[in-house]
Amino acid sequence: MSSQQMLARERLENILARLSKRANDERAFVKLYADTARNEADAADRRAKDGNTLGPLDGRIVSIKDLFDIAGEPTLAGSVIRKTAAPASRDAEVVERLRNAGAIIIGKTLMTEFAFTAVGLNPHYPDAGNGVDAERIAGGSSTGAGISVAEGTSEIAIGSDTGGSVRIPAALNGVVGFKPTARRVPLRGAFPLSPSLDSIGPLARSVSDCAIADAAMAGEAIKIPDPISLSGLRIGVPVGSLFASTEGPIARAFDRNIEAFRRAGAVVADCSIDDLIEAMAEATSIGSIAGIEGSRIHAEWLHDETLDVDQRVRRPLLRRLQVTESEYIGAMRRRQELVRQMDERMAEYDLLALPTTPIAAPSIASVASDDFYKQTEALLLRNTQIANQFDLTAVSLPMPGLSIPAGLMLAAQHGADRRLLAMALSVEQLQSKAM
Repeated sequence: MSSQQMLARERLENILARLSKRANDERAFVKLYADTARNEADAADRRAKDGNTLGPLDGRIVSIKDLFDIAGEPTLAGSVIRKTAAPASRDAEVVERLRNAGAIIIGKTLMTEFAFTAVGLNPHYPDAGNGVDAERIAGGSSTGAGISVAEGTSEIAIGSDTGGSVRIPAALNGVVGFKPTARRVPLRGAFPLSPSLDSIGPLARSVSDCAIADAAMAGEAIKIPDPISLSGLRIGVPVGSLFASTEGPIARAFDRNIEAFRRAGAVVADCSIDDLIEAMAEATSIGSIAGIEGSRIHAEWLHDETLDVDQRVRRPLLRRLQVTESEYIGAMRRRQELVRQMDERMAEYDLLALPTTPIAAPSIASVASDDFYKQTEALLLRNTQIANQFDLTAVSLPMPGLSIPAGLMLAAQHGADRRLLAMALSVEQLQSKAM
């Protein structure tokens, strides 16, 4: 019997038993909702028995990142200074939608403090190791989301993605991660980092599971899209800066994927977006959009040096407070122009393909060095942040044949979310058959 054929309550109890055995050393979850999850699982099983299922998400075990509101408790967003915050009056909108679709919310997963860093370490919690190799970093900021899916303590995890925070842990943990077009999925009840860039997306072991979770959160019909054949698709490979410093095994795995696309009938062509990337870097030389907007959100406490806050979060946010409103407005106007130019460039292709990250997960011990930490974070964010900066939708799929996981990122024009998932389904099928 496959795990999906088991009763929801049975699958849940198996997971809770695993988590109970490591309760004194839990590193993926920061809170469990065992009692409510059992009630939700029993209700899903009753519906299945009576033939009244709510759809493909009914009875699926879902974890949520620690920045989503749950009624009656403060939302910590990975920070101990939020423990005294007022409790949320209601669940986040995406949580409400997931519950209405029959999802079983098992718990909240670890995240980096205020979702600001990509390596995946939070000084307020024990270091969380990768779901494939516990000695390696798991990536962030949706750290526990990637771990929980990779290790099977959730079937679907919900994270947020402001510069790659869904796709980075997905790539490093060897699972699928999807970033929808910003603002397509409602942000109400999700603690913000950058309102202009934040998006909410799922991680799972398959594109189809990401597709049903995405549809539920977006308020759309909950179904798996029909795969779009790769034959005749126009795939752009943005050669240039996004391929610099790519580790050999990742570069070779990427090349194998590209060759498989060609054999499947896709039209693959090199393209360049380096001019747009350079223009965006110049427009945001005063500070990243996420840093500037995040500094406004956290302005009230940033000058208080007595607070127990990760200095890798506090220091850059404090610097961004110095950016004036006129400078910020100017940067955002320039960004909108560059988004338009990228949209025109993307119109030539059905999707862009590139490695999600140029590096695999390094060891936790290695990032203890500040210099290597900064270098690692810059490389982890380099490719993924393009989708956020230029308002694209993107998905990361694990690349087969690697001993240490790495991801293949597919990106499409904003608003092409469901079409991208339909193309990703075909890529996933191709990977399973041809590679």
